Amino acid sequence: MIEMDNHPRTLRQYVRLYLTGFAMGVADLIPGVSGGTMAFVLGIYHDLLGAIKSFNLELLQKLLRGDFKAVQAHVPWPFLVALMAGLVSAVLLLARVMSWLLENQPVYLFAFFFGLIVASILAIGYHLEHSPKTWGMIALGTLIGFAIVNLVPVDMPNDPLTLFLSGSVAIMAMILPGISGSFILLILGQYDYVLNGIKDLNLLVILPVMLGAAVGLLVFVRLLTWLLDRFYQVTVALLVGFMAGSLWEIWPWKVVLETRIDRHGEVVPLVEANVLPNFASLEFVIALGLVVFGFVLFSYLDHLASRNNPLFLLLTGKPAQPVATKQPGTGL
Repeated sequence: MIEMDNHPRTLRQYVRLYLTGFAMGVADLIPGVSGGTMAFVLGIYHDLLGAIKSFNLELLQKLLRGDFKAVQAHVPWPFLVALMAGLVSAVLLLARVMSWLLENQPVYLFAFFFGLIVASILAIGYHLEHSPKTWGMIALGTLIGFAIVNLVPVDMPNDPLTLFLSGSVAIMAMILPGISGSFILLILGQYDYVLNGIKDLNLLVILPVMLGAAVGLLVFVRLLTWLLDRFYQVTVALLVGFMAGSLWEIWPWKVVLETRIDRHGEVVPLVEANVLPNFASLEFVIALGLVVFGFVLFSYLDHLASRNNPLFLLLTGKPAQPVATKQPGTGL
């Protein structure tokens, strides 16, 4: 995994954080791909959880006392600012590009991300302890991830309590690798309603969702941090399983079984089924090339930083470094 420091000091560290945020923003623009996945595979996941966890009662007390120097020291602002700058840049610069790709070239787009995520699963899983416990957690995570991405949207009310709970669950999913928060809103039947509320600046919709997201994030991040600190191997194995289960959702070749009307009045897919590609087609050849490119690209970037990527260890014939419970400086 790529080392990252939540207290960046050099230009290189700031650039790396910015690009990591950019990758997270690109992922969040794509339904079925989680920004949490990018944070996880690019080595900042534990640091990101720690940064979010710093927004606590202690911080509020320092704010109320007007101790702004202590506030500055309490939260890793350089880490968050660099990361958020990259994320916001991706959303502002690439929203239209990704929208066009999703509409016109979804097979090629998902093929590239499919290769990236497969490579990350292998890179992270390779350095886990190979024990029945970790294999069992990977299998459990895969089953849970697979079940979630295959849920059919339900019809739920749009009252404030439901919106609050939906925001809480969606933000929990968003922080988990492999599970898309927007997909969870769609499953809960709130996606269009929330988007319309944001578009119309309807505070009766926005405030319950934001409050639920804030509460869910602050609570869930503490749980995840506690699990990573005490049960690192099995927790990471479970997260790897989530990523593996999510591969079903980003399989490039699909057929539409049911549709829905979105907030613009357009017909969009609701239920899709994965199918095999036409192996003799040019589309398959290009998509396969993008899968391989995504796989090699991630493996190369990972090896540049860690010198311990399984693909490049195999190609060079070098032995793997000893398995560590955590990576220095990253918590992963």
